[in-house]
Amino acid sequence: MSNPTSKDVCQVRCFNIELVQHVQNTLPSDDTLETAQIIFSALGDRSRLKILYALSHDQELCVCDIATLLEVKVATASHHLRKLRDLKILKYRNDGKLAYYSLRDRRVADILHHALRQLVD
Repeated sequence: MSNPTSKDVCQVRCFNIELVQHVQNTLPSDDTLETAQIIFSALGDRSRLKILYALSHDQELCVCDIATLLEVKVATASHHLRKLRDLKILKYRNDGKLAYYSLRDRRVADILHHALRQLVD
């Protein structure tokens, strides 16, 4: 990474104040940006992407099924699921000895499917 030089640093405080004000007025709220940050951080891992994709079809899966899908140990799948649950992206329920996971919010599935469609098209 190169050091900044006088060529890539503005020498004035603000060049286009009208444009800056327009963008400031259209910025999403901090809460919305924080939600987006959480979702995008969850999407930043291939295993979590697979989990979210699997759960994006309006179904729930148990931890052992997710481990099988990922071809990993149950403990590894549980680690990823716990991360997604801590981010409040997944919810779970216990049924005897099984723990089932599902998406907390359908919008995560919509974002994931939209992003994947853009990459395929």
